[in-house]
Formats: sequence, structure tokens, C-alpha cells
Amino acid sequence: MASAPEILDELRRLRARVPQLTGALAAGVDGLVLAHDTPGVEPEVVAALTAAALGVAVRMADTTGQGDFRELLVRGRYGYVATYAAGESAVLTLLAQDRVNVGRLHLEGRRAGARLGELVDAREAAARQTRAAPAEPPPQPPAKPPVRTPAKPPTVRTRTARGPATANARTTTES
Repeated sequence: MASAPEILDELRRLRARVPQLTGALAAGVDGLVLAHDTPGVEPEVVAALTAAALGVAVRMADTTGQGDFRELLVRGRYGYVATYAAGESAVLTLLAQDRVNVGRLHLEGRRAGARLGELVDAREAAARQTRAAPAEPPPQPPAKPPVRTPAKPPTVRTRTARGPATANARTTTES
């Protein structure tokens, strides 16, 4: 099971391998921060924007028949923002300077995304297993079944047929 320190260690090792990275963030696909190494950037904002961009990227890949989402690259005037799939429930977002070798960025980002995916998916599986395990054993059936007394039979009411009908049920009296 991965913990935030394990994920953070992976992000720091990634930043050491690619010196032009200015930040790295692991987030859930729901936009919640799992771990970050993003000096000067608000990680919650980046994670939320990553989730929004991921939604559009997933939809675009699906609509155009390109298959499952793998990565997204945004180039700005001062650098790059790269987002990589990290297992079933997480993404890796990297911030890099404009002078980064984009091929190296992709190579290291894909590798780190795969490693983070393994850590996060293992963590999620363990959490699901913990939630699925009952906290207490189910109640045992009583040793002797309770004695049931027969219910009182319901009163059955029947209708009787009426006698012959009279032509005029009203009686009139003349004075």
C-alpha cells in the first residue's frame, strides 16, 4: 500500500532525473492532491485544473477513436505542462521549463506515471478491501428456532342470496 511519502519520494526522484522540471504533482482523477513537489504553485489549483483538462482529453480521445487517455501536453510561452495517466485512478502532472528536452520529459513522465499508478492502484485496492471486510461478524442464528403458534383463523363473512325481489318496495298509504 502506497502512502503519500512514497509518492512524494517518487516525485522528487523524477525531478532529480529531469533538472528542467519545476514541479511535479500526483492527483486523483477527481482533482484531489495525493502528493506534490510544486514550489511557487498552488497544488490544489493545479490538481483541479488537471482534472478538468483530463475530462476534456479523455472525451476527445474517446470521441476521435484514439483509445484510452495516455498523456496531454500543453506548451506555454515559458514552458510545458504535461499530464500522464497514472493507473486507473490517478494522474501525474509535470511542470517544465521551455528548454526541457520534450522527448526526455515524455520518457521519464511515462515511466513515473506507470510507477505511481502501481502505488496508487495498490493503495486503492487495499482501501476497497478494508471497506469490504465486515467490521464485526454477522449475527449467528439462534440455536433453537422460536416456536410459532398458529394464527387465529380469520373470520370469513359470506353474503347470502336475497329472496325474490318485489316489484315495488315502497308502500304507499292513501288517506
